[in-house]
Amino acid sequence: MADFGGDDTEAFRAEARDWLEENFPAELREDSAAQLAKMQGAPESEPARRWREAMGAQGWGVPTWPKEWGGGGLSRPQARVLAEEMAKVGARNPIGGMGVMMFGPTLLEYGTDALKRQHMPGIVTGSVRWCQGYSEPGAGSDLAGLQTRAEDKGDHWLVNGQKIWTSGANLADWCFCLVRTDSSKKHEGISFLLIDMTTPGVEVRPIRLINGTSPFCETFFTEVKVPKDQLFGPLNGGWTVAKRLLQFERDNISAGLGGGSIGAPVNMLTVEQAAKQYVGLDETGRLADSDLRRRIIEHVMENKAFQLTVRRAADEAKAGNGPSAATSIMKYAGAKIAQDRNELIVEALGQAGLGWEGEAFEKTELAAVRTWLRSKGNSIEGGTSEINLNVVAKRVLGLPDPK
Repeated sequence: MADFGGDDTEAFRAEARDWLEENFPAELREDSAAQLAKMQGAPESEPARRWREAMGAQGWGVPTWPKEWGGGGLSRPQARVLAEEMAKVGARNPIGGMGVMMFGPTLLEYGTDALKRQHMPGIVTGSVRWCQGYSEPGAGSDLAGLQTRAEDKGDHWLVNGQKIWTSGANLADWCFCLVRTDSSKKHEGISFLLIDMTTPGVEVRPIRLINGTSPFCETFFTEVKVPKDQLFGPLNGGWTVAKRLLQFERDNISAGLGGGSIGAPVNMLTVEQAAKQYVGLDETGRLADSDLRRRIIEHVMENKAFQLTVRRAADEAKAGNGPSAATSIMKYAGAKIAQDRNELIVEALGQAGLGWEGEAFEKTELAAVRTWLRSKGNSIEGGTSEINLNVVAKRVLGLPDPK
């Protein structure tokens, strides 16, 4: 590949277009729903594997990450060009998940060269899946109250405890996990360990949600041996690393929430489609229900402003030192917008929005109901809305603690 050290975006556009023409599998050049199904299938389809491996080898699954660690090394303008060219041919990025969204950026910032050499290849190629071991049954909003323990046994750590709401733990290869290494202190007694999920003593139990899916799990650690070199960050300094990772998490979740991608199937109706199809238009071509029309317009405007703000925040983060505490604002707003969108869709469906299963309902109607139920968790996952508001009050607005 040519070396585009500057911002010669048009030359890069031609390079990207030619590469996509050569490497994007013909079998995936179809509608978005079919492509996503082939990419997310289990086991992975052959065209999905070829596409993932091609993007991974090129580094374009993480286009702006350093080439030194397997990324694309692209400038932000070049990354935008790549996204535009992928959109033109209907190509989705096959490399993502928590390795890219959360742990990878944190690894680049805090990881030793040895840990980067071990873990970055699997992240940038999408060949290794990660899960997050943060929340516990007694440590959710008060995360620093966690009790999963890691004892120093000389040549290894011995981990015992339980995590909850570990997304995708049943499919993950590795877990980035917060553990207690000093019981005499709260925040300063927490360390950050990387745990191989195939290690004896690791048990995962999926949790069935109200909408029928099981994206979250309970994870149990019983006498789990973790090599000493899998300590990430300083001993008892895991809280600082954990907070930084949470900023990356909230940054990515907020973008997904506004776009409707968190927990939403690919065949999901938009608000506008649902309203036109199920409520109908009046003689002037406007939505027949004036009150619903007003609320949908307000929602669309709010979401558009949110998307522009997310884009601006992302550009500012890349130009500076990464996400800031302002990600809590975005996570809070994104959760509200996602829940509002799903409420509006189900309202527009009317009686068609009452279905759970059966041939009396269309697939899109059933998907709308289940997505509406799933969206109830948007204000909990990735930090509750209440906690995010506290972060905004203290770290963004600088308000004093209540007396």
